[in-house]
Amino acid sequence: MYGMDQFENELKELRIVLSDVQKQQFEEYYKLLVEWNEVMNLTAITDYKDVMKKHFFDSLTVVRAYPEILTEVVSVIDIGTGAGFPGIPLKIAFPQIRLTLLDSLQKRLKFLQEVSDKLELGEIQMLHGRAEDYAKQPEFREHFDLCVSRAVANLSTLSEYLIPLVKVGGKCICMKAANATEEIDQAKKAISILCGAISKVDEFCLPQSDIGRTIIEIKKEKQTPNKYPRKAGLPSKEPIK
Repeated sequence: MYGMDQFENELKELRIVLSDVQKQQFEEYYKLLVEWNEVMNLTAITDYKDVMKKHFFDSLTVVRAYPEILTEVVSVIDIGTGAGFPGIPLKIAFPQIRLTLLDSLQKRLKFLQEVSDKLELGEIQMLHGRAEDYAKQPEFREHFDLCVSRAVANLSTLSEYLIPLVKVGGKCICMKAANATEEIDQAKKAISILCGAISKVDEFCLPQSDIGRTIIEIKKEKQTPNKYPRKAGLPSKEPIK
């Protein structure tokens, strides 16, 4: 029977140690996820063990690419956060981060506000809309230390969402399933045009499973040209090639 003890044990490989409060927050997050999922489509995964491993642990693997999050106060934006992955697990494990969650569906943000309130996670900025629009606004453009996104779009499109939002010297962490080699090759030109560079590709399996994951780490080398991102919808319809 999978329980919190095993989840805690698996987190040791990420150098994450949870307090009693944090353990309770993960338990409460799971309950709210299942409860809200009955009335709106948040996730197809609802089994306790699967949520712990495939959503919570998986979200925390950001640490593999960005160990600074363990101790530093960094600004993080989660693009297309959905049910809050990876942003909410990161905020639970690393309460010092300044977190922004962006999603195109208001009802998902309503759920995430409920999670934030019930778990007493402190101030989290909730943005309703599209990354292309927010990246044109001076208060968000090239503002964040870290941009993260999990299973949102192909890498060429995703790069145009993320890279304009991150500071020069900051990083974008793109979380993918296994076997992303072809996608990475197809995105290299877009990443370069947007003034990023792939600094690391990390392939691994989730603990005690054959579930493969790929984390693509992109470093922002200089300011993104003002013409990017293009207008909302275009990066997905016509990815940079």
